[in-house]
Amino acid sequence: MKPQTSGQTLRFVRRGETVTLNHVAPDRTLLDVLREDLHLSATKEGCGEGDCGACTVVLGELVDGQLRHRAINSCIRMAHSVDGMAVYTAEDIAAPTGELHPAQEAMVQCHGSQCGFCTPGFVMSLFGMYQNTDKGQGITREQAQVDLSGNLCRCTGYRPILDAAQQMGDLPLPAGCAVDVGATVAALKALKKKPAADTPYLRPTTLSALLQARAARPKAQVVAGCTDVGLWVTKQHKRFEQVLDVTAARELQRVETYKHHIAIGAAVSLTDAFAALVKERPQLKTFSQRFAGLPVRNSGTLGGNVANGSPIGDSMPLLIALGASVVLMRWKKTAAGGEIAHRELRLEDLYTGYRTNVMRPDELVAWIKVPRPTQDEKLAVYKISKRFDDDISAICLAIRLEIAGGVVRSASIGAGGVAATPARARHTEAALLGQPWTEDTVMAAMDTLRGEFQPISDMRASAAYRHTVLGNLLRRFWLESQGQQAINLEQLNGLKSLEVTA
Repeated sequence: MKPQTSGQTLRFVRRGETVTLNHVAPDRTLLDVLREDLHLSATKEGCGEGDCGACTVVLGELVDGQLRHRAINSCIRMAHSVDGMAVYTAEDIAAPTGELHPAQEAMVQCHGSQCGFCTPGFVMSLFGMYQNTDKGQGITREQAQVDLSGNLCRCTGYRPILDAAQQMGDLPLPAGCAVDVGATVAALKALKKKPAADTPYLRPTTLSALLQARAARPKAQVVAGCTDVGLWVTKQHKRFEQVLDVTAARELQRVETYKHHIAIGAAVSLTDAFAALVKERPQLKTFSQRFAGLPVRNSGTLGGNVANGSPIGDSMPLLIALGASVVLMRWKKTAAGGEIAHRELRLEDLYTGYRTNVMRPDELVAWIKVPRPTQDEKLAVYKISKRFDDDISAICLAIRLEIAGGVVRSASIGAGGVAATPARARHTEAALLGQPWTEDTVMAAMDTLRGEFQPISDMRASAAYRHTVLGNLLRRFWLESQGQQAINLEQLNGLKSLEVTA
């Protein structure tokens, strides 16, 4: 085992008071700090990979001067990434007198807990919902299912927990349970400080400082939301002597809208990035909600997902189909001192092999540029996984066609889970381009698509299954374009149930 790496001071707000911890290593997780340093045992470790939600806590952060609350997985979140934020655990939301917060009381009244191991995580997801609505008012069953998708329970069957989500808004908020927004904002502002110049965990607040830090430390581990790097710590027991966090760079926290494209900064969370994409293309809503659970989307960033380059990362097939490009930036030394240099390339050209890419050691993904929709665009993205919610894809296929006068005028198709990298189905695009949009064209293109990739067998699916499903998804796209419904779970959820009579 490698020796413990050097640490630095970590500060965050808990219960309105500043918590200061010294000598916290750069690769320690927030969960470890909570349980081992602060002895807050309510926050549990279940899976250690951001999958089960037992470790869920809520972060409070100042965004444009306003306090925003978001549920995240503490088991894969680097502790220093919450420096300067507020942290809420299941032990922090009840009143000092012991009266329960509505998120807790609703779980009691609705019998939402059995063995109890997952309960603190569910409570904190409910607390996040409570804070992000009008004290829990107006929460629908559908919203509760989406917001709780990152929490798993083996005991209850979920019905009583969903009941609790809808009932907590009707319960009184005891004195001492309410978040004192004014005091919390004041405490967070008091924590603001000039970033240290040379510490093991660096989180620069400007783009230029971030790029200069990268140029000076090309071997530092780059992190954004830590939703994958966190697993390297918890599962592979990797240690990092130095970590460079991109998420505090103010310039990269924005989504910018232009005439022909939107630009998503590398520090924009998956939650906010998908919100921007769904605003442009509402048909992506269900897919966006199936991209992991909400706590993962709240932590992870679109830039991090792209830079990571996993062949089963769900955002890349979609972005490839949309014709997205990526802007890489670095700090370039000049006679005057230095300047930001950048280059832009199509997203599919970023990757050279399994988790390898064309980036220089001093480059970072800074922006993802996504073209805006056109009038004749037809778009769908399909995620195939063993679980409907909160699961990794076996296959992800995104198809974007422009059809005018019954003829395919343009085609772009992105695929995940079928090659060593997220890939573009160029041969299938060529088979469709200029052809009439008919069943015969689609059937021929299905064979092309199946022959274009040589997927492997693994724990998620066999090669034969992936091979077959690839073509089937293109046929599904065709059937949906012809108005057929009830051919996938998303559409079934929106249809009335059929009554069978004798």
